Amino acid sequence: MAAETPLPGRQVRGSNTGRPIMALFDLIGRRWMLRVIWELDRAPNPLTFRELRTACGDLSSSVLTRRLTELTEARLVEHEQGYRLTATGRTLVERLAPLSQWADQWQNDFE
Repeated sequence: MAAETPLPGRQVRGSNTGRPIMALFDLIGRRWMLRVIWELDRAPNPLTFRELRTACGDLSSSVLTRRLTELTEARLVEHEQGYRLTATGRTLVERLAPLSQWADQWQNDFE
């Protein structure tokens, strides 16, 4: 049986509290999830399933279908004439930017 989409208020992997941050970490920590979000963010227009699959390096159709279902249930992606981030999804990408900057600085520790 497939796991439920992690959402605030639900128990998720590693947490029984239902805290929103734990649901978010469970959701974006899933295989291919951040790549799908990233590709949708950088696309100037909504992407078809096939375009998104190609942009993600031809990941399997079943994995992409599951990730898009989860992102839609989480209200981060919508499907109208293609897939695109919702306003909430775009805000998530903006909020992740400082983590990306931190990771770039962290990389310096290994050089």
